[in-house]
Amino acid sequence: MNFQLLKTDHKTKARLGILTTAHGKLETPFFMPVGTNATVKGLSSLDLKEMGSGIVLSNTYHLYLRPGMEVIKHYGGLHEFMNWDRVILTDSGGYQVFSLSKLRKMSDQGVEFQSHIDGSRHLFTPEKVMEIENVLGSDMIMPLDDCAPFPCDREMAEESVRRTTQWAMRSKEAFAGLPDRGQLLFGIIQGSTYADLRELSARQITGIGFSGYAIGGVSVGESVPLMFTAIDQTMPYLPENYPRYLMGIGLPDQIVRAVGEGIDMFDTVIPTRYGRHGSAFTRKGRIIILNAEFTKDLRPLDEQCGCQVCQNFSRGYLRHLIKAGEILGLRLVSYHNVHFYIQLLVDIRKAIKAGSFAEFQKDFLAAYRNEPLNTDG
Repeated sequence: MNFQLLKTDHKTKARLGILTTAHGKLETPFFMPVGTNATVKGLSSLDLKEMGSGIVLSNTYHLYLRPGMEVIKHYGGLHEFMNWDRVILTDSGGYQVFSLSKLRKMSDQGVEFQSHIDGSRHLFTPEKVMEIENVLGSDMIMPLDDCAPFPCDREMAEESVRRTTQWAMRSKEAFAGLPDRGQLLFGIIQGSTYADLRELSARQITGIGFSGYAIGGVSVGESVPLMFTAIDQTMPYLPENYPRYLMGIGLPDQIVRAVGEGIDMFDTVIPTRYGRHGSAFTRKGRIIILNAEFTKDLRPLDEQCGCQVCQNFSRGYLRHLIKAGEILGLRLVSYHNVHFYIQLLVDIRKAIKAGSFAEFQKDFLAAYRNEPLNTDG
């Protein structure tokens, strides 16, 4: 067993655990900064270590196309290539194939697609993706799955579940035949917004047997209530002693809510994407630092934050940097945002450990606002 469940909150379903990987142990629940192209945008591996990140997520599709597997293999794997000696999770690239490729043709064999970079044609099969992720050497790997869009009719959702299960079986078989690099293979549950299909997918995927389980097919355009409905429909069928990963989620309040549902792992591009557009997260909500009201604001982005940005720079100065087109401004706001997410999960773990997560969740959700705050917020 690579996962040890240490504690479950007595008022919610929040869990505290230890996930052991080839590159270290991680306390759960945790947040994974997204480093699509072997880097978290605007941040170095040194930055991530400084803010306490034990893991990054990278993307199979993008790394396969550029720089390519021969380059990664030459360096000895993704850890060496990006100078990161901590944990890496790679997703299968399936979502990117569906969303980015110019042309794609999906069948039970796999997905044939055209590169969004140069138009070259490629084929991802479950076996091919396992081979790629083995070369990458990431600690946790995701199989190729069929992610149904939203909205989709029942027939499409059924096909997504059927194909995802078939591909999961082929992925596990292929994985078993590859060199052992201490990797943990996760299974992905689909089912769109259909309760019986969520149950069916969860039962099938857990029946195959993986090192962890991910809830897929969320954050694909559905409303937040529907997203949490999908979580509620899936969680009862996930085994207790395995890590649970909610893919691509989300905003801070969504993470706090999902922890209370028993989720252990999170990732999203939101911290850096919002940072590059001048939005910063605080315990009270999000502020748009580009707004004129922050021109003479002497306060840090978040007065409760201990990151180097909040300890050294004012809102007014950061606004000036961004308005002047200085890259440093976007980098500093991104740094703060990723730190904010990592620290939020640190505080969540402390609350679960202390038996006070229910109170933490209530207080956080009461104070946090998703709508952008003004200077008095």
